Amino acid sequence: MHIEIKLGAFAAALLIGANLYATNYYFDASVGNDHNNGTSIKSPFKSLEAITQINIKSGDKLLLKKGETFYGTLALKNIAGTVRQPILISAYGSAQKMPVIDAKGKLNGILIEDCSYVKVCDIEITANGGGLENLNPKQNYTRSGILLTTTKDGTYSGITLENLFIRDIFFEEPGYARTTAETLTGNGTQNYGWGIKVTSANTEAVLDNILISKCHVKNVSHSGIRFTGSFAVATKNAKNIRNVKVYDNIVEYSGGPAMQASVVENIEFKRNATDHSGSGDDSRKWARGSGLWVWGCYNAIIEHNSFRHANGPGDSAGCHIDFNNKNVIIQYNVSENNAGGFIEVLGNNYNCTYRYNVSINDGSRIHVEGKTLGAGTMMGVNGFVGFGKKAVGPFNLYIYNNTIFVKEGRNPEVGFASTVQGVLVANNIVCAKSGVTPDLRKNFLPQSGPIPNVIFKNNLYLSENNWPKASQVMITDIAPILGDPKFVNQGGVSIKDYIPQNAELIKNRGITIEKIPGDTIGLVGGLQVKRDILGRKITGLPDMGAIEMK
Repeated sequence: MHIEIKLGAFAAALLIGANLYATNYYFDASVGNDHNNGTSIKSPFKSLEAITQINIKSGDKLLLKKGETFYGTLALKNIAGTVRQPILISAYGSAQKMPVIDAKGKLNGILIEDCSYVKVCDIEITANGGGLENLNPKQNYTRSGILLTTTKDGTYSGITLENLFIRDIFFEEPGYARTTAETLTGNGTQNYGWGIKVTSANTEAVLDNILISKCHVKNVSHSGIRFTGSFAVATKNAKNIRNVKVYDNIVEYSGGPAMQASVVENIEFKRNATDHSGSGDDSRKWARGSGLWVWGCYNAIIEHNSFRHANGPGDSAGCHIDFNNKNVIIQYNVSENNAGGFIEVLGNNYNCTYRYNVSINDGSRIHVEGKTLGAGTMMGVNGFVGFGKKAVGPFNLYIYNNTIFVKEGRNPEVGFASTVQGVLVANNIVCAKSGVTPDLRKNFLPQSGPIPNVIFKNNLYLSENNWPKASQVMITDIAPILGDPKFVNQGGVSIKDYIPQNAELIKNRGITIEKIPGDTIGLVGGLQVKRDILGRKITGLPDMGAIEMK
């Protein structure tokens, strides 16, 4: 017997947890009035401060009128939507231009504090200078286009930032100038502007399930998109920013790193484009920064991104692995013309990899005493874990099936420090037209002792000077292959320009990648990959480099 049960709209809503009383609130900077109730296009609020008049519930929408500019900060505090009915901050109207939040003189364009299940989309944010009222000259300030943070204990989940344009974020007024000494500091010591800042300094608070997608961050004085977590006491020393996805974003002309993550567990950077990180085109910028770097992270996947034109006297690689990480996978990326270089790995890192990436003309920086922190590198691996601290590791680093091209006139360094324990370098193509140079610092020299557990073989070099002699460098290839890979368009800037044509040297000439001796872990997801950087299926033995020949 079949019994059909029909639910009314109210009952159905209760079953799915929907809020039948969700409200749209409208904001119009031109014709609005904060004495309105804001619930109709005909009676909108005027200012962002009107949000304090609203009891925001799940399913509510706060809508800013397109084409209008709103001055100040949109502060979202202690509000929570649900998985099915997040709180939405977005735009309305027929104008082509996004609504603009201008936070000049304020600390944040949008503040999201102790919130869950909030989505912000389709808004432009700027904050170009203005200092700060009641500024304490002894305190350093960070101005953010968006600040996502916690102050209270608990777990805060489900924040989405999508299709936002964040531009021109500076604390200081035009004309303010940084010094060389400031640029040489580890992260900057002065007041700066960041694009999107995510931080959970409260060790009893957790930020979980964050998505930043299709955002464009342009022209900020320091970091573009940055995460800063801590070790959460309440969760047995787990990291208190977790389960983060950073997809399909563009960050360009950031004065510091374009993207950065510290103390985050389970983070994915996919299909992002960074350009001119560490930019010095405005004297207010820090003028130093990699396209992306991670510190103190556990389980990071960095794939299908482009990192181009990083600048600066230190770091400033396309993508580098700072210290204290585990399980960082850097694969399927293109790295082009980054002053600091292609591969930089620091100390106390475990089971990380660079594989199936294409590096084009990386490592142009020349060491100048007192003005830079080192030369640009092709591969630079050391145990640095902080100034004044004993170097440690890294441990079990896998570098395989990358394609590296360096044009005439550039001589990036290579070096593996004596603290390294376990490294594999195989199946890479190294095509350096003018050769490379060894890192001559003391702990990079063979006299400082052998590196244990090394697999270094079966790499293709354009010529013998594409890797230093055994007397100059800690480790060398025990079975090198010499020859020209014959790229389709040597000197181009796209991945497809580096499709090799020399089948005799390339096709099925790679070796099967196995675990480094003494390593019982390998890599997350395994050592064998099914496809190359272009998505071509790998059959049989892998080809040399990042691209499989057809």
